[in-house]
Amino acid sequence: MGTIKMPQPVKLVIPMLAREEALFDEAVQALEGHFGPADYRSATLPFTHTTYYEREFGPGLLRQFAAFERLIDPGELAHIKRLTNDVEMAWADAAGRRRINLDPGYMTQAKFVLATTKNQAHRIYIGEGIYAEVTLIYRHGAFEPLPWTYPDYRTPEYLAILAAIRALYDRQIKGLR
Repeated sequence: MGTIKMPQPVKLVIPMLAREEALFDEAVQALEGHFGPADYRSATLPFTHTTYYEREFGPGLLRQFAAFERLIDPGELAHIKRLTNDVEMAWADAAGRRRINLDPGYMTQAKFVLATTKNQAHRIYIGEGIYAEVTLIYRHGAFEPLPWTYPDYRTPEYLAILAAIRALYDRQIKGLR
């Protein structure tokens, strides 16, 4: 029998989608009220990898990533996903359509994990109606996609952003030892 050990703290990463770039600033400010200061924000990128969200949000979506200084217990991910869903709905328009999409996940030295409300064969239930998937693994000095990795998370731009966040996390975690 193995010895039970608590997991290392992980870095909270929240990719955001919106049509209005100003919503990213507002969202990060709101999220900082829950998770403490953001220590990383990516450049804003056009989101052109799928039309999945256009019916709800319309065309011209933008993506930005935020990561937070305070490391978290990975067991908090389901609660965090529910909280971000609440923020999305609180900011919805008069017709109930979301104006921003917040997709929390976390970074470890070995992987990038995203939370979702949608079950699939490769996702694990983590409680509170939330599932998690390993979206990317880190091997041989770089992130590698898996068969189910979303197309945008396969791009050089996203991989570079996530590598920068991983480097920041790596420095943080080494400081804890």
